[in-house]
Amino acid sequence: MATDSPADSVVAAEPALARRLLLLILPAVAVGVIAALVLLGVSLLAEQLQDVLWKTLPDALSVGPYSSLWMIVMLTAIGLVTGLAIRTVPGRAGPDPATTGLVDPPLPPRVLPGLLLVTTLSLAGGVSLGPENPITAANIALACWAGRRFAPGTPPALWLALAAAGTVGALFGTPVAAALILSETFASTPGPGALWDRLFGPLAAGAAGALTMTLTAHPSFDLSLPAYPGAHGGDLLSASVIACAGAVLGLAAVYAFPYAHRAFRALRHPVLAMTAGGLLLGLLGALGGHLTLFKGLAEVKELAADPDGWTAGEFAVMAVVKTAALLIAAACGFRGGRIFPAVFCGAALGLCAHALVDGIPVALAVTCGVLGILLAVTRQGWLSLFTAAVLASDTALLPLLCVATLPAWLLVTGRPQMQLHADGTPLR
Repeated sequence: MATDSPADSVVAAEPALARRLLLLILPAVAVGVIAALVLLGVSLLAEQLQDVLWKTLPDALSVGPYSSLWMIVMLTAIGLVTGLAIRTVPGRAGPDPATTGLVDPPLPPRVLPGLLLVTTLSLAGGVSLGPENPITAANIALACWAGRRFAPGTPPALWLALAAAGTVGALFGTPVAAALILSETFASTPGPGALWDRLFGPLAAGAAGALTMTLTAHPSFDLSLPAYPGAHGGDLLSASVIACAGAVLGLAAVYAFPYAHRAFRALRHPVLAMTAGGLLLGLLGALGGHLTLFKGLAEVKELAADPDGWTAGEFAVMAVVKTAALLIAAACGFRGGRIFPAVFCGAALGLCAHALVDGIPVALAVTCGVLGILLAVTRQGWLSLFTAAVLASDTALLPLLCVATLPAWLLVTGRPQMQLHADGTPLR
């Protein structure tokens, strides 16, 4: 009786694998498009509410929209309202955000309306957090729910990866960011199949999310920084020093994080904790100026548009104030991500370095500052390198950024992360 040889089995497996990957394209595209639409919907709603809170309302009251008084009152009120919403909505808008990361197991669907509501309030109210964590969590929950309902035989991990990739692709306007993040995730959780087989579906979802966002909102991370004049002997040292300074600034927030979280927890009530957090954010806004409010992407573009418009001291104050605001917002219970505000912190730090030493090119200083602080805050090397690189859109900076990553990574590796266990101890 004839039997198949091992070679015959391999030949048969190849088209089977290709067919399986081909079947992933349609659900991956659907997940990516929906992920982008969720992000777009929350962003547009937050922008409309922001206009009301920071333009229409203060104009009606004849108050300066970015006066110290209005910043303190508004952020305190946002803390109070958000705390009341979290106390009221089903599932308390998800777990304590201090214990969550960018990609986590799916939440129950009943939590999502409340999570999206409080995220919108935070984005509109001037809280120093971005949309990435809660939007990714919402899209993962939706995709896993749909997967269980319509394709119960598929593993939940597939839908999680598709939703995460679609959201990250939409956030950054490119599927490359999603592929880089998931490459790190897959490296820490090995599974069967080649890496690109595992990335095939998520890459399709990331591309769909990125294209949807690009066609509807035209997002851009390019800060239109002055062109990098080309590498010089001192640039390597400057890049390494600035990246390490960014890492140290980020690590300061990381080490302070469990203490700040414990202090807010001692208040024993989310409404009280978030009202106190909002008050502190308002005071920080009064100290650092209105550019230190909100998630930071639009504000960092304003900084980059006039790199000589502030003194080194003013840039330093903004970097420190924004880092403190990120720390407080993440510790007291506001829902949001840390990537976008960290970009502002790193950019302000880099501009401070340029103001101190005029010979350091602006593009080099900004990208290396962002690289360092993102390494400390996210602990994801590819994401940090990619984000820093796209801010300047200059390939001549890539070798310097790669080299600057090395000493900065030595500073952050093995240190606590800006994420806590359920008992409040730092994650390592």
